[in-house]
Amino acid sequence: MLNLSSLLYSTANDNLLKQLDLEANEKDFISKCKNKVRACIRDELTATLKETFSVEQTVSPKFFTQGSWAYKTLNSPCHTPPQQCDIDDGVYFPLSIMQEEKKPSIASTTLFAAIEGILEKLAKKEGWTLDSGKDTCVRLILTERAHLDIPLYAIPDGAFTQMATEAIDRGYGNFADALSKRDQESWTQLPSDEVLLAHRKEGWITSDPRPIKQWFLDEVDAKGEQLRRVVRYLKSIRDMHWKSGGPSSILLMAASAPLFKRHDKRDDLALLNVLQQLPEHLRNGVNNPAKGQTNESLTDRLSQEELNTVVSLFEKVSSDLNTAIYDSAPHAACEILIGIFGARLPNLPNEATQSAAKDVLAATPVISGPDEPITRTKAG
Repeated sequence: MLNLSSLLYSTANDNLLKQLDLEANEKDFISKCKNKVRACIRDELTATLKETFSVEQTVSPKFFTQGSWAYKTLNSPCHTPPQQCDIDDGVYFPLSIMQEEKKPSIASTTLFAAIEGILEKLAKKEGWTLDSGKDTCVRLILTERAHLDIPLYAIPDGAFTQMATEAIDRGYGNFADALSKRDQESWTQLPSDEVLLAHRKEGWITSDPRPIKQWFLDEVDAKGEQLRRVVRYLKSIRDMHWKSGGPSSILLMAASAPLFKRHDKRDDLALLNVLQQLPEHLRNGVNNPAKGQTNESLTDRLSQEELNTVVSLFEKVSSDLNTAIYDSAPHAACEILIGIFGARLPNLPNEATQSAAKDVLAATPVISGPDEPITRTKAG
């Protein structure tokens, strides 16, 4: 039996997780782009709405990073093109921009047009590309490897104002820090149906990014950082075998978390354990696990043919990983893993070490729990 864990994750040698991480300069570039976009919207939106659309309200938006960047499950792209890092930075408006109690007076199309008018000038200056093809966001293609999605939200004015005040009163450096804290009552107790998302075709629709983030952070809190790594491995398998499409990231998160069982210092066994159960779990159907959203089927987003393809792929991957661990020499095991993950899996047979059965038993605790310090994700 081989221990292949250090090929997936290690602090001492090259490994898959290091290859999945964005380079420090790429992270810094994306962060700077995000800050430029925020500053541009903040500085120019009110004037643009007034001059171009005759909207008299003063609009002071706030920003909240969400998605894989916030969950810390973002991987670098495997096939470029067409794959890109997807960064989501939500823009939040208070209901003070709305003259009606429940419905915005500023149409979603107006807000999209204003934001895009502002960002088009910035994109030309920075060498980015503005993409208006997404119904639920404005997309800026920053490089061939990364894009920034900017969804537009509105929340009740009282909650918005209270959160901004609490950011100061409780010592947070900015609104985003306060917004990211799950103990902030004005945010966590806000009903999901009061969070509205601008949609190009459907106007303002109910859509709340908070519950899925809170669910995943709670799962990592309870089960440890190894769960986050397993999700990233599954996403890397998806990206290796589908240049586009495939199972969504939220489906992989929702499907794998209840199957996960911690294996101390054995990411290979933790991943294998999930993969062995994943095909049947997908066949049975996976719903959104977030509070208030559990009636939403995530597998229904796939056609039956697509679902069958996903199940077949993970059945093969499970079988191959099992063979690599239990029935292969080190060189052959590395070849199998490269077939699963692609060339980002380092070909280091010396890191595939022999492991006794008793070590496997020791790696699997009777009671699961965090196996390493956990740092909660903050919003950007």
